[in-house]
Amino acid sequence: MSYLKNETYDDAVTEELAAHYREILRLIGEDPGREGLLKTPHRVARSMQFLTKGYEEDGAEILRSAMFREEYHQMVVVKDIELYSMCEHHMLPFYGKAHVAYIPDGYITGLSKLARVVETFARRLQVQERLTVQIRDCIQETLRPLGVAVVIEAAHMCMQVRGVQKQNSVTTTSAFTGVFLKDIRTRNEFMTLIGAKLH
Repeated sequence: MSYLKNETYDDAVTEELAAHYREILRLIGEDPGREGLLKTPHRVARSMQFLTKGYEEDGAEILRSAMFREEYHQMVVVKDIELYSMCEHHMLPFYGKAHVAYIPDGYITGLSKLARVVETFARRLQVQERLTVQIRDCIQETLRPLGVAVVIEAAHMCMQVRGVQKQNSVTTTSAFTGVFLKDIRTRNEFMTLIGAKLH
């Protein structure tokens, strides 16, 4: 069986982006007509559409697509959700893990939907602080739980490969609502769970 890629791109957007990337290659001193670079503008154009596909997605709709009534009022935690995003200041990647928790108040959602919400907001030009808050607010406003907690740990290539060039720095951001803000025991339980190796 031959390998099939199941990715779709807007052809008009691809062509317009490719024209810009061809010019960028020329401006940095490269020859866009040489063999190794002939297909690069189109590859980068498609890559950029994939890396920013979150603009076309709706986190609330993702959660509502698998939203169920359930009388469960304990913490639900999905931790170590891999994320890849792009810094809006230098358009370089940052990558790491998101840890998400909520305490239901009548409604739960599919566990994979929490990871998809992280992906939706990560696949945009971002700063880590805003990304953390967007994930929190989307879950809070859609599910209306008793509280939401989000912690993101990420390494930023804008700090690793340019500027200060600190390879081992990690940035941690957090955002909380409801009982995670009001009850330190609940918040501490969440922090303990995301730090524990249970598997």
